[in-house]
Amino acid sequence: MSKPKAPRRVAENEALAVGTTIRGSAQKLNLVAELIRGKKAEEAMNILAFSKKAMARDASKVLASAIANAENNHDLDVDALVVAEASVGKSITMKRFHVRGRGKSTRILKPFSRLRIVVREMEEA
Repeated sequence: MSKPKAPRRVAENEALAVGTTIRGSAQKLNLVAELIRGKKAEEAMNILAFSKKAMARDASKVLASAIANAENNHDLDVDALVVAEASVGKSITMKRFHVRGRGKSTRILKPFSRLRIVVREMEEA
């Protein structure tokens, strides 16, 4: 009497990983995601490893998770993986206050982002 298994959100030759609370704005994370869209997984890991952007470290962790999901959960060939999708969205925003002069205060917004990476196994041509 258990409930039915949820359908897969991606195709049979794809694997997915999501980073839900990455500290930093979605605009900055999207600049990093643009670097790896459409690249081979191994090349994308190298790009992120040598990128000077601070968001590249978090994006690298999500990509490594997607590759591990493909290998361990879906039995896909790691050498044939390509970053099919790297989409970025807004997550929560922490609100803080900063004390200013003459008894006033200013609102400080600390945004978080989400990163969704889908890797696909491509057939060797």
